[in-house]
Amino acid sequence: MEKNQTPATAYVTLETRWPNAKQIYKIKLMVTHKRIQQFYTILIPGVPANMSRDDFEKTRSDKPRKPFSDYKELIAHSEAEARKIILDMDEFSFDEFEKKYFGPQKVEKDFFQAIEAYVKELTIQERVGTASTYISTLHSLKRFKEAKKLKSILFNDVTIEFLNTWEKWMISEGNALTTVGIYARNIRAILNKAKAAGLMKPDHYPFGSGKYEIPASSNVKKALTITEVGKIYNYRTPAGSPEGRAHDLWIFSYLCNGINVKDIARLKYKNISNDALLFVRAKTERKQRQNLKQIEVPLSPEIKAIIKRIGNENIHPNQYVFPILREGLTPEKERALIQQATKTINKYIKRIVTALKLKKDVTTYTARHSYATVLKRSGATIEYISESLGHSNISTTENYLASFEMETKKKMAQNLLKFKR
Repeated sequence: MEKNQTPATAYVTLETRWPNAKQIYKIKLMVTHKRIQQFYTILIPGVPANMSRDDFEKTRSDKPRKPFSDYKELIAHSEAEARKIILDMDEFSFDEFEKKYFGPQKVEKDFFQAIEAYVKELTIQERVGTASTYISTLHSLKRFKEAKKLKSILFNDVTIEFLNTWEKWMISEGNALTTVGIYARNIRAILNKAKAAGLMKPDHYPFGSGKYEIPASSNVKKALTITEVGKIYNYRTPAGSPEGRAHDLWIFSYLCNGINVKDIARLKYKNISNDALLFVRAKTERKQRQNLKQIEVPLSPEIKAIIKRIGNENIHPNQYVFPILREGLTPEKERALIQQATKTINKYIKRIVTALKLKKDVTTYTARHSYATVLKRSGATIEYISESLGHSNISTTENYLASFEMETKKKMAQNLLKFKR
C-alpha cells in the first residue's frame, strides 16, 4: 500500500471561532484531513499560551522583531514535529495522530525533553516567571552540548563531573555565580523528578553531601538604616512626575511590610477593609492551596496619602489600586508589565540615592530588606517579623535577616579594640 496517500496538514493558529471580549485567544494546532478540521490545545515552550490577533500575525511576518522572531522559530519547530508524525503514518487518522502526538513518544530519559515537559506544566499553571528560568536553563545546556560536541544528554549523563565542567563553562561564558546557582537548582529539580519516577539510578544522582555543590552568591545584602530610609522618605520629587511615582511606590513597599512589586501590582480595592490592607503573597498563594497566610497592614496616613496620590481614581472593589495592570492580561503580559514597573522604580530610586549621596545599591528589594531589619533593630520579635513578611516558618526569617547585618557585625567587632587610643 502506498504510504499516506492523502496526508493531512498541520498549522499552529489562534482559536478565534468564538468571539472573545478580551481579544486574547489560545494558541492551537489545527490539523486538516479531507476537509475535516481538528483543533488541539498545545503549549510551546517559550511562546505565550494566549495571544492577540495582532501579536500572532507578527509571528507570521517575514522579518519580525524580537520576541516575535523567537516565537516564529519555535512555532515553526512545533509545526514541523506534527507534520513529521503525519508523514510517517501509513494511513492518516485523527485518533492515531493524537496518540503519536500527545502520547509518550519516547522514554523520558532525555534531559532536554524532561525540561520541556516541565516548562509546559509550569505554563499551564501560569507560572511564567519560573518557566522562563527553566527555558534559560535549557538554552544554556543546549549551548553547552554544542560546545562540548555531545551527542545527547540523558539523566544518567548528568554526573558530578558533568556539572563541574558545565559550571566552569558557564563562568567562562561570562555568567555570574548567581546565574549558575539558579540554573543548577533547576537541574536538581528535574533530576529529583526523574529519580522519583525511577528514570535515574539513585547512585548516579550527583547532588548531596560530598557530591556537586550548588554555588551560592557571595554578595552581602545590605539593608538601609532608619536614618537612610528617612532621607529617601523626605526626598522631594516633582508632583506627578515618573520619579515621584517611583518614589511613592518604593516607600509604599517599605511601609507595607516590604510588599514586593508583583503583590503591589495585583492589589485591588477589595483588599482594603476596615482601615487595613489585606493580601496574600502571590508566591505563597502558588505554593499553598490551604492555610494561606493573609498579611494585614494597618493603613497609616502615609499609606493612604500614597494611594490617594498615585492610585486609580475608580475605587470599585475589583479595580486595581495602582495603574500597573489591567483586566484581561495574559500571564506573559502581566509578567512583562510587572518587570517594567520594577525596572522603572529601580531606575528612579537609584537616581534619588545618588542625589542623597548614599553609597548603597538600593532597589525595590532593599525596601523589603530594610523593613525587616529596621524592625529587628527596633526590638521586634522574630515571630512578629516572620508573620508580617508572610514567611512559612521562623527559620526562613532567621536566614533572611542573617545576611543583612554585616554593618552591625563590624560595629560589634570594633568593640574588641576599644582599649586602643
